[in-house]
Amino acid sequence: MRPDDPNPEDQHLAHIPHPVTHPWRRMVSIGDSFTEGIGDPDPSSPGGHRGWADRVAEVLGSHVDDFAYANLAVRGKLIGQIVATQIEPAIALKPDLITFSAGGNDVIRPGADPDAVAAQFEDAVVRLTSDGATVVVFTGIDTNFTPVFRGIRGRVAIYNENIRAIAERYDCIVADQWALKEVQDMRFFDDDRLHYNTLGHHEVARMVLRALNVPNDLKPMQPDPLPARTWREARANDLVWARAHLVPWVLRRVRNESSGDAITAKRPEALPVVTLAPGPDAAATPGDPA
Repeated sequence: MRPDDPNPEDQHLAHIPHPVTHPWRRMVSIGDSFTEGIGDPDPSSPGGHRGWADRVAEVLGSHVDDFAYANLAVRGKLIGQIVATQIEPAIALKPDLITFSAGGNDVIRPGADPDAVAAQFEDAVVRLTSDGATVVVFTGIDTNFTPVFRGIRGRVAIYNENIRAIAERYDCIVADQWALKEVQDMRFFDDDRLHYNTLGHHEVARMVLRALNVPNDLKPMQPDPLPARTWREARANDLVWARAHLVPWVLRRVRNESSGDAITAKRPEALPVVTLAPGPDAAATPGDPA
């Protein structure tokens, strides 16, 4: 169910410090590396990664005193694996807010059927919405900006239309990555060209909070312009990427392995979100908002 829209007659209350701005008290996030936060390293976070979901939970938790958050996402998982291992544990935590992103690892595989993936997605949404929780679902990013994944743009678009139709049928909130033009830029991605970096996760968090209609103080993060590269430099960079990321990915597909085979959920229980402010002498982390 969607939260009620703000009442215009209540706008005069906006000056009251720390107003309650959302109805949720327990958030559970399920999915793959996107939701786990891969590409946004943070040694102080559970599992060593922060990510957009942690950032959203931190904002939601700052608005209410009794907020709790669990993250069951594990990198490398296909939608069938997510449905089999994360749906029931998520429901058992009795959340009133669920973020559900799945199917990306399926859609990027050669010969993938976006309609078949969406059918599995819909079955999961039926279960996730059965107890009245607000469910946030995600469209895939528009891949036209990157030569590596430009060829699957049509497949992603078909999958997205299915996601939007499912969201309409079950009254889910859509976090629309396809329309998030800010991140269609390699400066928002990690060196593997697949996962968001800190900049990307921050922008996704801002987008999710907009979709939830939750006020926040997160500021846009504008990266510096990309330096100009010669053709030779660009090809050399492509070769480095292929050796470091593409070849290992292909080998895992051949061996039927996953990057998440030995990984467990970083936040399996719904716990309060605690953000520790750095001391006055702490060095700022590159890329973090001031």
